Amino acid sequence: MGIASIGVPGLILIVILALIIFGPNKLPQIGKAAGQTLKEFKSSTRDLTQDITDETKEVKSIVKDEK
Repeated sequence: MGIASIGVPGLILIVILALIIFGPNKLPQIGKAAGQTLKEFKSSTRDLTQDITDETKEVKSIVKDEK
């Protein structure tokens, strides 16, 4: 049982509770902040993956040159 088993009724309930707790004025700000956080996380992950790929290529090139 994971988060994927929430379903549409559960998702609607969560949205209604969020509207009650935060109010309709704060919800767009919270969504925007969450979106920016996700964008930064993706960018950092992409940069880290690129760094690892570059290091791997560099090591392979050094090993190839030694042979």
